[in-house]
Amino acid sequence: MNHADTDPAAALEKRLVDLEVKAAYADDLLDQLNRTVFRQQQQIESLARELLALRQQQAAGQIPGPVGDERPPHY
Repeated sequence: MNHADTDPAAALEKRLVDLEVKAAYADDLLDQLNRTVFRQQQQIESLARELLALRQQQAAGQIPGPVGDERPPHY
């Protein structure tokens, strides 16, 4: 039998340490997730700007629109 199993103060100390370790891991995970969400938001904003620029170029006639029923050149 472990000494912590019989000593209430040691058992409480072990539980406290376990909770602190779990809290530290959870805090680290939260930081990682926040960084991931931030990077994804930056990517979304960048892609939205690119899409807007392409739509503006297409509207200005700088790039062709959809081809429709035209067959690709390999046919």
